[in-house]
Amino acid sequence: MRYLHFMGAGILGLALTTSPLPAKADVYNLTVDPVTIDTGAFTRTGIGYNGASPGPVLRFKEGEDVVINVTNNLNTATSIHWHGLILPYQQDGVPGISYDGIAAGETFTYRFPIVQAGTYWFHSHTGFQEPDGAYGAIVIEPKGREPFRYDREYVVQLTDAHPHHGTRIMRNLKMMPDYYNRKQRTIGDFFSDAKETGFSSALNDRLAWGDMRMLPNDIEDLQGFTPLINGKSTEQNWTGLFKKGERVRLRFINSSAMTYFDIRIPGLKMTVVQADGNNVQPVTVDEFRIAVAETYDVIVRPEDAEAYTVFVESMGRTAFVRGTLASKEGLTAEVPAMRKDPVLTMADMGMAHGDHGMDHSAMGHGTASMTHTMPDGTTMSGDAHAGHSMPSQGMAGMDHSAHGAMQADADPFYAAGSGLTPVAANGGKFLSYGDLRAQKPLYDDREATREIEIRLTGNMERYIWSLNGVKYQDAEPIRLQYGERVRFKFVNETMMTHPMHLHGMWSIIDTGKGKWDPVKHVVSVSPGTTVFMETEVDAPGQWAFHCHLSYHADSGMFRKVIVEGGPKSSEAPAMTQGG
Repeated sequence: MRYLHFMGAGILGLALTTSPLPAKADVYNLTVDPVTIDTGAFTRTGIGYNGASPGPVLRFKEGEDVVINVTNNLNTATSIHWHGLILPYQQDGVPGISYDGIAAGETFTYRFPIVQAGTYWFHSHTGFQEPDGAYGAIVIEPKGREPFRYDREYVVQLTDAHPHHGTRIMRNLKMMPDYYNRKQRTIGDFFSDAKETGFSSALNDRLAWGDMRMLPNDIEDLQGFTPLINGKSTEQNWTGLFKKGERVRLRFINSSAMTYFDIRIPGLKMTVVQADGNNVQPVTVDEFRIAVAETYDVIVRPEDAEAYTVFVESMGRTAFVRGTLASKEGLTAEVPAMRKDPVLTMADMGMAHGDHGMDHSAMGHGTASMTHTMPDGTTMSGDAHAGHSMPSQGMAGMDHSAHGAMQADADPFYAAGSGLTPVAANGGKFLSYGDLRAQKPLYDDREATREIEIRLTGNMERYIWSLNGVKYQDAEPIRLQYGERVRFKFVNETMMTHPMHLHGMWSIIDTGKGKWDPVKHVVSVSPGTTVFMETEVDAPGQWAFHCHLSYHADSGMFRKVIVEGGPKSSEAPAMTQGG
């Protein structure tokens, strides 16, 4: 029996992959506990695993059968979801969908096979326990050799710790959606805009934002947080050691409640080798953006300097955290200044010039012959979609015609305008979804059998988030048939970027590469864009499908997916990792 003692935030992920795990796993034990979270900026109570937050790094080997006993030491119910793992739906850990949860004082035993390799994570799927600290990392060693070399590795797990508990944050957002917006635009900003673009243009821009009931700087719903690396703030300075010339694998995991991060290591190129646990053809970048719940594995090779700063700043430029890669303890490197905060433009919102209305013309391969099946089972075509527009959105001028099937050099991760389009520091290379190519195809490339359109909708004034204008509580499940291949069309009609997560099955992002399209478990959709993903429906049962921004999911941007049919066994079929 193996008890997973927490390794401490300062050395989280320091263990090297020098000795393989046995073919069959021991029994693992986890406890869910009240903990104290100390960021250096504030201290508060929270929830953790085995006595600390973040919890331990769970290390498995592809092909072993996992048995994990989870004991709930809280005075309320809890759960654990194994994010990104392919497993039987009864083991997925979502209360109300896959099981009832784990009552206070009870122990629940998870049992599932490990059918993949890579970097993943686990977290509570109960209330706001995850934002309150209930998360940890998963590292799965592959059966065979990796298609890349490295000498040592570190887990680099990120979060956006907030001094307020999740229930209080949700209450404040419902009371006043811009409660946490510390960068409200002023009359001075208006006059600055008028000087730069002209009075009429500045006035029209303000009126347009007012008509949409949105704020151009509301890129992050939640501000006032302290970003952490492996539980440590900038002052606490998480440090990973290396020897000169070593290849260091960094397993980045974004376990934030609400925050996208832009990551760079000044002085070092980063070679991306995995996205969401799946191997990709290596691509070298200077910087990348990690959506909430995504994972990216990169390899760096320090040659000269004795220390490098791992610089992580929020997409909205409201906070940052630094860690350090160093050749010995105590060394640090210069910490860059945060860049100017972005402001959304009408282009970011997909607003077209002229009276184009909403244009869905160029939808990509095979779309013209497909019906459009809404999640409630209704089949629609043409202008019928217009009747489902979310009230108070004011998006009539949105033009999606340029966002069809993504070409190899396209950038579906980012909006078209200047506000969210990332630019790497010093003009370097910034990673996009268009750069990602699967190392080895996971599935045969085939046409989708049908398309389901999912509009990402919301009302910022009331802090209501939804899919196709319907909240989870009022929605019918999305019904899929075992064995089909479904094409999902995400149309983002909101001002926010949404990381969409389908449990239990892989998401193949259409970037125009056919069988080489990247395979992920989170698909990020920027404001005013349309993004396509396809799913091989190979996992029977009931699954969750939601935006991974915690307060959006809780507000209604969530669906149950029911996969009907399947093999005679009630368990999902095993699947071989495709690389």
